[in-house]
Amino acid sequence: MFFDISSRYGKKMEMIEMALNANVIRRDVIADNIANADTPFFKRSEVTFESQLQRAVESEKEPEFPALLTDKRHIPFNDIIDYRSVRPRVQVEYDSISKNDKNNVDIDKEMIDATKNSLQYNALIESYSRNLKILDIMMR
Repeated sequence: MFFDISSRYGKKMEMIEMALNANVIRRDVIADNIANADTPFFKRSEVTFESQLQRAVESEKEPEFPALLTDKRHIPFNDIIDYRSVRPRVQVEYDSISKNDKNNVDIDKEMIDATKNSLQYNALIESYSRNLKILDIMMR
């Protein structure tokens, strides 16, 4: 069976690289949150990426009920989102307060998020490495 390396593995490797970049940004945001845990009026931030990437990938699938567009004013049900356009977004959480000084950083949550981010980063690196080995075997 022959398959196109550029489409199958290229997209997968590109998405892993994007996720790794998001994890690096998330690590910096978590570190900033932890560093400012005792700063009055500081608002914690979070990085969103995975849900946006998932939505982009799902938008590429054939819709279950395709829309019949008979007029240029019709709005399509399924706009395809290019996965390469997805970027990590840093969002500040303004609506919660966990301390009297109006700071909303929960150090326990940040430490859990840091551990989770680290584990995810290691898993992504492992996956990237495994895919490089597969690619190397296929090229021989």
